Amino acid sequence: MTTSCLDAAEDPREAPPLRWGVLAPGGIGRTFVRAVTEHTRSSVVAVGSRSQERADAFAAEFDVPRGYGSYAELVADEEVDAVYVASPHSEHAAQALLALEAGKPVLVEKAFTRNRAEAAKVFDAAGSAGLFAMEAMWTRHLPHVLQLHRLLAEGAIGEVVAVRADHGQYFAFDPAHRMYDPALAGGALLDLGVYPLAFVLDVLGAPASVTATGTLTETGVDGQVGVLLDTPGRAQGVAHTTLWSATPNTAVVCGTEGRIEVAGTFFTPTTLTLVPRQGDRVTFDGRVDGGFQYQVAEAARRIAAGEQQSPRMSWQHTLDVMAVLDEARRQVGVSFPGEPG
Repeated sequence: MTTSCLDAAEDPREAPPLRWGVLAPGGIGRTFVRAVTEHTRSSVVAVGSRSQERADAFAAEFDVPRGYGSYAELVADEEVDAVYVASPHSEHAAQALLALEAGKPVLVEKAFTRNRAEAAKVFDAAGSAGLFAMEAMWTRHLPHVLQLHRLLAEGAIGEVVAVRADHGQYFAFDPAHRMYDPALAGGALLDLGVYPLAFVLDVLGAPASVTATGTLTETGVDGQVGVLLDTPGRAQGVAHTTLWSATPNTAVVCGTEGRIEVAGTFFTPTTLTLVPRQGDRVTFDGRVDGGFQYQVAEAARRIAAGEQQSPRMSWQHTLDVMAVLDEARRQVGVSFPGEPG
């Protein structure tokens, strides 16, 4: 049996419109703009880059009214209601702070910052300014993930005892590529592993202990990492990430009365299947075009309401994930230039 689960999430087109500024044009920025313009009532009115040429090219590609050759000009634009930070992880904290200091709410790409300390600094600034800030962990807002939480709340699989998720992609070794560059906070964990770890913590909460093992690349960033998360109860979480293989990218939540299988790619709009210990399987279809529109709509709703956080991706949720990433990197032996020793 298959049924839709799109009703688990609010329609993104019903969210209040916002005028967005995109900080740093690139692939993820393109995905964001398409989601905003095609699936919400919001708009992208400006883009900022360190290069005026890149800003102008991005603006022309997406009919964005204004392109700026500096980030300072972007955040100073009075017609920008909120800023989406789409740069490499190494720049997130400084650029989020730049936007907040200019009075702009921020949606910051995952991983939110390089480490928990930087994340706390950004949230402290947002709190002091009375502004909204959220990590762009778009998976948290997708219909199939909200349906998963609905099933868990209903007790569909009993007591949760195990959660597993993986995210692996193949990247040929190139020391200049951002995924292999320590200066850009490269490595599997912050770019890929953040997805399975955030998923596990979304179900189980912050862990009581973290055990990580991994292998480094020639440039000293993490190429492959496995993480075991223990909770105060008997539930465990397992997350795996790698730069060296296109893995199934699936997730499963196991309980005493059954399990919920999330099809690949689990962090994008997809299907999930309830497999009860007794009874028939039920598949819930949460596939939609795009997907970023749900986090855009969530930000718009919270900002319009004068709120500073989203309960689906609260500041504490981000801090908990960043703490796990920090500990996993510590155990594997990865640090980035400029981080405290």
